[in-house]
Amino acid sequence: MSDQTGERPGTSPGAGTSAGNNQAGNDTAERRNPGGTTEDSERTLLIDRLAESQRGLGRFLARDRSMPLLATTLTMQQLKVVMSLSFLGSASGQDLARELGIGLATMTGIVDRVVARGLASRREDPTDRRVRRVELTPAGRDLAAQILDAGASTWRDLLAHLDLETLRDLERVMGRLTELMADLHAKDHTPCAP
Repeated sequence: MSDQTGERPGTSPGAGTSAGNNQAGNDTAERRNPGGTTEDSERTLLIDRLAESQRGLGRFLARDRSMPLLATTLTMQQLKVVMSLSFLGSASGQDLARELGIGLATMTGIVDRVVARGLASRREDPTDRRVRRVELTPAGRDLAAQILDAGASTWRDLLAHLDLETLRDLERVMGRLTELMADLHAKDHTPCAP
């Protein structure tokens, strides 16, 4: 959409920011892309603006997102184990230690405390009886879901204020970002050839 000047609303110099902030954004784009094309400079400037918008959105949604985090009495390391298990499903202590970048002995103590709180359980690995697998209990899955889903209702309320055309555009952009995230995730987790 554009207004009568041919510019998209909110993209004219100073729209939504002070003129000084817009100039700072232009200066940043030029520093990151010295001697680059106008298209490269615009791309960098748009990425900077989108990143700042994302930060603002994150702050807005953090009010609701922080509630389950503030209500928990887990330590940060214990919370990391719960959240990692929510993504991994089941993992050995060694897998968790590698995932979180800590030693196996330290991980064992953290898992012991998470298990004692009823958020995870250990079981024998069906393919290797020497390995104990850790997985979330229903209480652990519930806690992880509360944390991951916090802020969803505020997000939906925010989206409800957008017009249909904007919602369609946003759905298209979010779909493309989701595809890109999947592609990047697959590349990050592709085994290296010997």
